[in-house]
Amino acid sequence: MKDTLDKIIEVAVQKFGAEYAEARAQKLFKTMLTVKEEKVEAVREGIENGVAIRVLVNGAWGFASVCSFDASVLSDATSHACKMAKTASLKLKNPIKLAESKAVEDRVLVKPKKNPTEIPIENKIKTTLTIAKNVLEYDNRVKSCTVDYLDLVGTNYFMNSEGAYIEQDKLYVWSRISATAKEKDVYTFSREEVGSTAGYEVFDIETPEVVGERAAKRAVDQLKAKPPKGGTFPVVLGPNVVGVFVHEAFGHLAEADLTLSGSVLMDKLGKKVASEVVTVYDDGTIEGAFGSFKYDDEGVPAQKTLLIKDGIVVGLMHNKETAKKFNAQPTGNARAEDFRTEPIIRMRNTFMAPRDYSLEELIEDIKFGYYFKSFRGGQANLDGTFQVGIQEGYEIVKGEVGEPVRNASISGNTLETLRKVDAVGKDFELWPGRCGKGQTAFVCDGGPHIRVLEVLVGGGA
Repeated sequence: MKDTLDKIIEVAVQKFGAEYAEARAQKLFKTMLTVKEEKVEAVREGIENGVAIRVLVNGAWGFASVCSFDASVLSDATSHACKMAKTASLKLKNPIKLAESKAVEDRVLVKPKKNPTEIPIENKIKTTLTIAKNVLEYDNRVKSCTVDYLDLVGTNYFMNSEGAYIEQDKLYVWSRISATAKEKDVYTFSREEVGSTAGYEVFDIETPEVVGERAAKRAVDQLKAKPPKGGTFPVVLGPNVVGVFVHEAFGHLAEADLTLSGSVLMDKLGKKVASEVVTVYDDGTIEGAFGSFKYDDEGVPAQKTLLIKDGIVVGLMHNKETAKKFNAQPTGNARAEDFRTEPIIRMRNTFMAPRDYSLEELIEDIKFGYYFKSFRGGQANLDGTFQVGIQEGYEIVKGEVGEPVRNASISGNTLETLRKVDAVGKDFELWPGRCGKGQTAFVCDGGPHIRVLEVLVGGGA
């Protein structure tokens, strides 16, 4: 593979005068399953092999990808990418320049206890069916269950014109469990996700029985919940909600390409945007976490990137292009879903750092408010507005957790909400997930429990 990629770089640089060229190849094996109720709806297995070629010619990008390792096909694709870049450069006002990064040669191995490629497809189907069975048999009020399963195993190869060559094993195991329950005219929804970069052994811990019961119990428990009061209240957010808030409401704003596109952080570097108890990281080095890897798709080592320190914005997530524009260093956040796509800036494991409060201390001073434990979904805009749906929540009355509430949401302005975080817990959890930004990326997010003095809660009047 090294010789194959070397020829791509040689053609781009010597024949077309590319000031930078990179080639990414992948040899991956993928399994996808969907089970609805206790019936297998879809099963797909297959090999995903191909090469991505990206070149910088006259200050403009060109890109091509092919499902082939044939030398003539790759030569033609390289030629196409270079010609594309030359054409684009004719209309370019500001030529693209890249920050320098150290060229490394490395071989990154993954050694799972249970390699998903060695697990028979029948066993994977049995696992997903068992999850569905446990959900549906938990309570007769549970009406539906969908289980999605994905595993991805193989090797990525990277070479660039700066002298880097990296062979990096990839391994992901992921499952999402969705359940609904109904009683009279009340419908509820529950979702759980399992994700690991360790191996299929994740199901020895997150067993079908444990995961199935957790998803079903939440759906059933919410049947007796009531709508929350609409208005502004103090809230305690659990790690699951903190994670999605930090990811959706702040993390995307701190991806430097979106910052340049007009996010509210554009003029906030070095300025206070949150209370002094708020510190936020995006870290690609956490062992076993769903968003971790050793090198990104530009060959830059993953690192622990500090975004907010004691309330002050101190950094952004960069690729080599945005790092040059900000006079910063690449942070190892360039990621591509596969060989068909160009790398863009993506989060890895994004979280708020813990402090020193217990959950009881966070709750005890609240006369009336809410404890939101688990999220249902979230979205945010570049202007800093956000909304996060809650799938599990409770009233807080006189410093005690009270009755459950359903169909709640929190919304507001990200920076205003971060300024109202007055206490941060000492616990810490990360939750796996998949993030969409035109491409899908495997990520984690999380943090400790936190208390927000006031936030807009959606619900019944």
